[in-house]
Parts: sequence; C-alpha cells; structure tokens
Amino acid sequence: MGTFVHNSAQDEEHIFRSRAPAVQVPDNVTLPEFVLQNAELYADNVAFVEVVTGKKITYGEVVRDTRRFSKALRSLGLRKGHVVVVVLPNVAEYAIVALGIMAAGGVFSGANPSGHASEIKKQVEVADAKIIVTNGASYEKVKGFGVPVIVLGEEVIEGAMNWNNLLEAADRAGNKINKEELKQSDLCALPFSSGTTGLSKGVMLTHRNLVANLSSTLFGVTPELIGKVTVLGLIPFFHIYGITGICCATLRNKGKVVVMGRFELRTFLNALVSEEVTYAPIVPPIILNLVKNPIVDEFDLSKLKLQAIMTAAAPLAPDVLKKFENKFPGVQVQEAYGLTEHSCITLTHATPGVMAKKNSVGFILPNLQVKFIDPDTGRSLPRNTPGELCVLSQCVMKGYYNNEEETARIIDKNGWLHTGDIGYIDDDENVFIVDRIKELIKYKGFQVAPAELEAILLSHPSVEDVAVVPLPDEEAGEIPAASVVLAAGAKESEEDIIKFVASNVAHYKKVRVVHFVDSIPKSPSGKIMRRLVKEAMIEKIKACKLHT
Repeated sequence: MGTFVHNSAQDEEHIFRSRAPAVQVPDNVTLPEFVLQNAELYADNVAFVEVVTGKKITYGEVVRDTRRFSKALRSLGLRKGHVVVVVLPNVAEYAIVALGIMAAGGVFSGANPSGHASEIKKQVEVADAKIIVTNGASYEKVKGFGVPVIVLGEEVIEGAMNWNNLLEAADRAGNKINKEELKQSDLCALPFSSGTTGLSKGVMLTHRNLVANLSSTLFGVTPELIGKVTVLGLIPFFHIYGITGICCATLRNKGKVVVMGRFELRTFLNALVSEEVTYAPIVPPIILNLVKNPIVDEFDLSKLKLQAIMTAAAPLAPDVLKKFENKFPGVQVQEAYGLTEHSCITLTHATPGVMAKKNSVGFILPNLQVKFIDPDTGRSLPRNTPGELCVLSQCVMKGYYNNEEETARIIDKNGWLHTGDIGYIDDDENVFIVDRIKELIKYKGFQVAPAELEAILLSHPSVEDVAVVPLPDEEAGEIPAASVVLAAGAKESEEDIIKFVASNVAHYKKVRVVHFVDSIPKSPSGKIMRRLVKEAMIEKIKACKLHT
C-alpha cells in the first residue's frame, strides 16, 4: 500500500491553464518592432483603408511614417515615459500615431474624441500629457488645455503643429536625434479604464505586456494566413482592444484593416462586401441590428467573404446568437473575455479545431494561469464552481498610474489580477462569465462608472441622494438608470434630471431613466445595495406598463 499523503482540500490551489503548449514571447523587442517585423517584405500591401474616403496606407508607408513621427516627437523634446494623449476617431493614420509615440519612448494614451472637453482635460491632467494629437474637428475641445497640439490632415491651424509639416521636417533633420535605450519593462500605453471600482484610472501597460498578449492571442495563426486576413476596424482604436487586438494584431500578421469611423448599417454592409472583410470584431448592439433590421435584406449576403465575427465588451443574448447563425450561415461567432488591465484572457477559438460551447467566453489563452476564488475567503475553487476570476501572467498591467491604493486593491501580493467578474470553468475547459462584482454599466460596449454619474447627480442642488444602476436593455445591453432622492421643496421633474446629466457627460454616459424615491437602501457599512435599487426600478417599470 502506498503512503497516504494528507492534503486537506483547503490547502489545494485550483489553478487552470490552456491545454495548448506555452508560447515563446520574444525578449528585447519593443511593441512597434514586434508588430512591424518583416513589414518591408509587404511594402506595397495595403495596411489600412478608410471605408468612407477610400484613403489607403501601405506597409511601406506605415514603417516610414512611424519612423518619421517618432523622430519628430524626439525633436520636440518628448522623452521616455512622457505621455501623449491622442484624441482621434478611427482614421487610417491612427496606428502610425500610436506606434510612433511608442517608438520614441513615449506612452500612448487614447481618449474618446466624442468625450466632453472636461473629461478629455481630466485625462490630459491625470496623465501629465506633454503633447496632444487630434484632428481639425476636435481641435476646439483641446486647444485651451495649455499642452502643445499636433493636428492631423491637410489644414494648417493657427497655434497648432501640422502633421504633414512635422513629418517633412523630420526627413530634413537627418539622423542625429539622440535615441534612448528602450526596455520591454518601459511603459508604452496608458489607456483609461474604470477598473473594478469607481472613477477612471490610467492603466500602465509595458511593451512586454502587449508583446506577451499578442504572442498569446495570435498563437493559432498559421503561416499561410500571414498577409491574407482583412479585419474590420470599427471598434474604437482608443480602446486597448482597438489598438492592440485590431491594429497591432493585424499589422503583426501583415493583413489589412478596414477603418470605419462610426457605425451606419448600409456603410457597414457595403464595406464587408466591397473590402472582402474576413474577420469582424463588433459589439452586441450591432449583431442585434444585423439580426433585426430589414435593411440587411437589401444586400446579397452570399457575396460576403466573412469567416468570423468576434464579440467582446458585453455578453451576447442566446436568442440573438441563434438568429445570427440562421441569417449568416457559415460565419463563426467568436466570443472573448478581457479587460484593459490585462487585455485578452480567453478566446472561443483558443484551442484550434475545438469549438467552444455556446455562451462561453472560450478557452484560457496559452501562458496564462487562471483561478476562481471565493470572494469572501479568497480560496480557489474547483471546476464548475462560480467564483471571482483571477489571472496571473506577463500581461498583467504594471498598475494604475499614480494610484497605489487602487492597484493594491486589484493586484494581490502574489501578482494575481482580481477581475471583479464572477465565472467558472467546466470539465471541457470552457470558461463562463456569469455576473460581475464590479458595478460597471456596459452601454453598447462602453464602460460607464456609476460612481461618476452619482457624483454629477449629487452636484445638483435638488438631489439629496442617488444610486445609479444598470437596467437591462435589448438594444444597448444595459442602460444607466438613477434612483434619486429629491430635497424637500424641489420642483424638478425626472426629465430635468436626465437633461442635467446629459449636459455634463459624453453621449453614452447619459442617464436614460430616472425614478424619484424616498430613500436609497444601504448596507450597514454604507454601501449602496444596488441589487435592491435595480429590482425596485424594474418592478416600478413593470407596474407602469400594467397601468398603461
């Protein structure tokens, strides 16, 4: 008889990994070097094409202009670790801007061009940005921030630097600009995310983080796919998924990105057909549109070259998925799960030849370790047992910028990132996300932090107390809704409160439903009991429907 080794269940760690072998992550290359490797062999291939204008940029131009822009930034005094905030819609030059910043040793920080000027200003200030890159349309928003501005496009604007002139000057400058040695541990991106709690924070990502993430996500790309993939670039490039998952991943694979500034159904379908898009990352509201909108029937869908759509950012309703598969037979629906603080964690096609189950977010990527913990005890849980998803890998962010307290809250002393999402892994390695601890509202894939909206509402003289919660919405996924306690004698209507918030935030952050209530339920420690608030709002809406 063998000796019995006592191993109590609570000492055992349940850690899950990919079934795929580990992937080699190259050392000593920066992100720009990694994604543009061998680009000169594809110099005449189109890297980016804008749907609306038809503007094209080749691989040769990407390499040349990334180098020129990086040189221009150095000559303007940009140094390692300096942040450049980019306020642009999706345009053909976007990746050149981002890679040029990184190649110069700078840190790329994308901002939403449709954001309120005050929101963009906050990002510029928090990040201590040295330069802003924008276009003519957004120049007015950023010109008063006291930071030098570079404007893309032909037009020369008084008080701003012009992109074309800068690149030409860089050509004339020769090569005497001193470069600093870049290490993989240096920062290259600072996207802003609400994280698992509260207000927007800068997420510090290094060259290593993003090179490691691309190595993991692209491990299944076979050599014959190189130079052959056409990807839709509709998800905003200021999102980390847009810049890495779409721009950088496609550049690494020498494919073509079909750039779209905003979603309009006919333009979208025309682009899929005319540009022969093979892979389209999109958000659930667009999938809903493709399933329900009669405009889709005007198009000959047999002309599509589309092989797969990919959805992340928000969960996809099962019935919508079924209808999509009926309407677009042969188009694979892939789901992914990730967060700004780590980038991608799971992918439905992360195990080649094995299809993930419906409604799962797929399989763990190679090189990652994942565990699901009991949020109360911190113990890791076995398969099929829901717990908070935690991940350990080289992709985990360095931390939140100038915010050690929040960093310590999300990354534990052993380096595990606690996502704030509740999920589990089944016997076939499929990961399912069931709920989120964090209170973020996902409106059409955009993150809305309740804390931010509550702060704005509380600034209104007639608002005594407030709780902002997500209400389910078929089109948007979730909408921000507010339960408001009004001060005695206040005369405002629900509509007035909605308008007040709308005048202070970006369009997607608007509160779309307001209910007046007598009090907000709170826990003994003073935390808003959001579940109760949400249930009460849903009850009230049902009751109103019955009466009408």
